Amino acid sequence: MGVPDNRPVADFLPTISIKAKDFAAEMTNVNVLSKDLQGENAITKEHVDNNQAVRKMLLDRGIVPENLPPAEDVKKVERRLKSEEKKALENKKSPKGK
Repeated sequence: MGVPDNRPVADFLPTISIKAKDFAAEMTNVNVLSKDLQGENAITKEHVDNNQAVRKMLLDRGIVPENLPPAEDVKKVERRLKSEEKKALENKKSPKGK
């Protein structure tokens, strides 16, 4: 994905990858409770199984996570939002017509 070595891959994940990871984690949460899973090994196995199942579903639908283009750098998005917020506040303060 061309992620710099000093940055987390998560900062560049496409939305579908984030949603897939979140979905697998929620499946684990539900199954830990419903199956009364206990212990690190049982919960880890459940989590790995759920991630594999979600990945299989993506692949079955023609979505290969490794082939997806990276999303916009989250740090750039944060800077742009802060800049836009600052501009919006400045515009709100300035008198109309100027």
